Amino acid sequence: MSLRQIWIVDFGSQYTQLITRKSRELGFSSEIITVKKARDLFSEGKKPKALVLSGGPQSVFEDENDYSFILDQVDLPILGVCYGMQLMGKYFGGTVEKGTIGEYGHASLNFQNNFSIDGVPTSINVWMSHSDHITKLPDDFELVMSSHNGLVAAIKHNTRPVLGLQFHPEVEHSTHGKDILNYFFKDIAGLEVDWSATEMLDEAKQLVKGVEKSNVLCAFSGGVDSLVAATLAHEVIGDNLYCFFVDHGLLRPQDYHHIETLKNETQLNIEILNVKDEFLSKLAGKSDPEEKRKTIGKTFIEVFEKKVHEYESERGIKFDYLLQGTLYPDVIESISPHEEDGKSVTIKSHHNVGGLPERMKLKLLEPLRYLFKDEVRQMGEKLGLAYEWTHRHPFPGPGIGIRVLGELTAERILKVQHSDQILFEELTKANLYNSTWQALTVLLPVKTVGVKGDARAYEEVICLRMVNSSDGMTATWTDMPHEFLSKVSARITNEVKGVTRVVYDITSKPPGTIEWE
Repeated sequence: MSLRQIWIVDFGSQYTQLITRKSRELGFSSEIITVKKARDLFSEGKKPKALVLSGGPQSVFEDENDYSFILDQVDLPILGVCYGMQLMGKYFGGTVEKGTIGEYGHASLNFQNNFSIDGVPTSINVWMSHSDHITKLPDDFELVMSSHNGLVAAIKHNTRPVLGLQFHPEVEHSTHGKDILNYFFKDIAGLEVDWSATEMLDEAKQLVKGVEKSNVLCAFSGGVDSLVAATLAHEVIGDNLYCFFVDHGLLRPQDYHHIETLKNETQLNIEILNVKDEFLSKLAGKSDPEEKRKTIGKTFIEVFEKKVHEYESERGIKFDYLLQGTLYPDVIESISPHEEDGKSVTIKSHHNVGGLPERMKLKLLEPLRYLFKDEVRQMGEKLGLAYEWTHRHPFPGPGIGIRVLGELTAERILKVQHSDQILFEELTKANLYNSTWQALTVLLPVKTVGVKGDARAYEEVICLRMVNSSDGMTATWTDMPHEFLSKVSARITNEVKGVTRVVYDITSKPPGTIEWE
């Protein structure tokens, strides 16, 4: 991967990923790096066209590290966000104090000293998350925004291309946040647009080139990530790609239809491994969520290992690479910004295989590892994949295994499969499928009294869960029309055997999670 024109130095903010997302949405290439990597790159004589110092949980009063190697770069455009602005204030000789008044959540700001940004009103609402703040501006800096509390909200250097923001322009809660970022990248840093779907596709193909003569194994779920990764790889290596789809018995009716559609309408070599009985026998009696996840992951590995050995012994085909749909957030989450050596990079397994054992001696092939989910969807469309394929709702690797709360039995799994299909059908009929980011049903481990056919019923409960999100990191429950919810509830209680009651989960993330287990 070539170096991006924007480097985002990560100090541990929960929002750092969003800076990268927003800069790319604006058309500017960017990457997140550790302080150690930044120091190494500068020592090698490499520099970005612009640099962002992210927010972080620590305090400038506790951080004794020297960041002069960055801030001494006179001609380098630098944006400091929250903690990054406090570092700048301290370095340039201003006064930073521990806050007696913290600012958390929504705050209103006013522009100061005739400062303006095209298309942005002089009074805006933003997202704050800090207690330390600048009380005395450094020399050669001007106050350009202040909060409703009278605190310094943004500062700008008089001669150098340096801007500091105490708030988080990268989060959705900050109105005109993207406009403010664009102002820094375009007007202060003078950057030119260099990031598009074409650029993403060309770069991803470069990651696949060089393995054309190798046999590649793909753990294929049919989801957006694995489908785009497989389609991309197939364009480069052709029939040397082998896609194995594991039917573990924890799938939804729509998944079976989707896989059959992909087998018929794409050039991918997809082999379905029917191992339902094997999974259910090993999951029998297990109700603890973590134990279920581990059992499913371990069984996945055993299934794949057996299949690989079968191909080697019976067909003489030896696999060299494992194709994964690893995304950039997976990579970022595995990098600790506080590691002194900056080398704590271990890619997490976010596919439904859970990582294959080292003894299989497979190298990883991850053509999507520098992309976000929305970028992968764009790439899928660029590759000519159908919109309904690239915009399917996310579905977890353990499948219904974590949507049946309590013990997994064939009867209880069927209740979720049946109810999920009803929800899917009604979303599609009402043209509401794309109105929610993810929709699912959960079987709760409780029974309630009801009435069916003039008789008392004592049956289980299905919970509907629908949320909106951009990346799954945070989510809000989807406010669906009452008529729609009523129809889904009526169908489930009438058509799903053993279900008397339907409830709707209106918990956002946080404090809840999207899945129940």
